Amino acid sequence: MTNFAIGPIFDLMATMNISLPDEMKAHVEAQVQTGRFSNSSDYIRDLIRQDQERRDQLVALLLEAERSGVSEQSFDEIIAEARKEFRSRAN
Repeated sequence: MTNFAIGPIFDLMATMNISLPDEMKAHVEAQVQTGRFSNSSDYIRDLIRQDQERRDQLVALLLEAERSGVSEQSFDEIIAEARKEFRSRAN
């Protein structure tokens, strides 16, 4: 018979102290005051998660671009096409 632990499982978290200019500290505190975050650590963890997600998305895009091969278009043609697509998405 297998025994299962009953009760909450807590992740161990490391403590890190950071120094911020007053303006950044005020910004962090203002984000907590909105009620979206329970404390400044919660806000910083959210920022780090978002950064990790953006990095993962960028890596995926770079790998996709690498797999797509070499383009027959010139650099200027690629930029013009990207600008055209950007403008169409903005409208």
